[in-house]
Amino acid sequence: MTGLQLITQLLNCNGIKVNDFSLDHNEMKIHLWVKPHKNGARCPDCGRRCELIKNANRVERTWLDMPSGDWDVTFHYCPREILCPTHGRVQEVVPWASPYSRVTHRFEHLVLAYASVMTLTAASGLLRVPTSTLSNILHKSIHRAREGHRITNLKYIGIDEISYEKGRKFATIVYDLERSCVIWVGKGKSRETIDHFFENILGVEAALKIKQASCDLGETYIGAIKKYCKNATLVLDRFHVVKLLNEAVDEVRKEEWRKLQGAEKKAMKGLRWLLYRHSRTRSRAQSQLLKGLARSNGRIHRAWVLKDEFEQFWKYKQKKRAEDFLRAWITRTLRSRIDPMRKFAKTMRRHFENLVTFSKTRLTNAIAEGLNRILKSNSSAIF
Repeated sequence: MTGLQLITQLLNCNGIKVNDFSLDHNEMKIHLWVKPHKNGARCPDCGRRCELIKNANRVERTWLDMPSGDWDVTFHYCPREILCPTHGRVQEVVPWASPYSRVTHRFEHLVLAYASVMTLTAASGLLRVPTSTLSNILHKSIHRAREGHRITNLKYIGIDEISYEKGRKFATIVYDLERSCVIWVGKGKSRETIDHFFENILGVEAALKIKQASCDLGETYIGAIKKYCKNATLVLDRFHVVKLLNEAVDEVRKEEWRKLQGAEKKAMKGLRWLLYRHSRTRSRAQSQLLKGLARSNGRIHRAWVLKDEFEQFWKYKQKKRAEDFLRAWITRTLRSRIDPMRKFAKTMRRHFENLVTFSKTRLTNAIAEGLNRILKSNSSAIF
């Protein structure tokens, strides 16, 4: 292993190509001559890879990196000038530091970590920089982080709730469905929580610019969207509608299960998860087993048939056809004389207008379900 390779691995310079290094034993400094690796010549504003400007004057810049033991580490590089079609003549972005910064991202992270557990005077002593310089770096890092979390140009939102601490507490989550990210988390799931978001976080004017919004069937979020997002198309989330339908079918299964005894109960073992499955994920043998319920238990069979028929609703892309199908399905279900399914059908009839909007918008909170798992696993750090 060469000395250059050893230094690169010891300092963990991932994503950075180290061309050369030198050691200043008098001042205890390590100097690294580096350059971007595989992602150079990118615009600092839009991130686009751009054309290099030939014969442009290149001036060497230095960045202070986090220290390694008693040694200070400094990066050296001459950034190239590029021509961005959008932002004009600019200096390329470097992956190890923010634009116009004189320290690396790793040094900034270390400053934030130290500042959270000790005074600036103590941190400046460990990092061997003046307190005023450390304070300046700290404030710039915080300001840049806050700017990065500013909510702008929000057009498609999703609102959902999660539970944490074993279901004892709840939080309201607002998602940007266009960018697939969380934009706000609030404690509780009450109307006051979501009203606080629209009034104090997003702003009433920005709420009027939202084009489409998705949420569950609860009146809390529906009422807030109708009040603040008056120009938005409200779409009830497909995931929550399907969940409610599965619960209705399962309630029918439970009612019939309570009537059975002995061998009859054993014959229906494992039926719950089979009833939940979507038609395209079932095997032919599983479908034949469910069809056999027509002879052994007509109520469960009828509930399953209605559930499978409802899958067709999500395939329509024309609003008129979706409306016709949903009206006919609600009518058939109300005539089924199966109370849990009738209750679900009445819910669909009550939210009819906000269901059929899915046919044109195709808006769903599906991305939120993956993000919810991440939020739940980190709930102690968030709250």
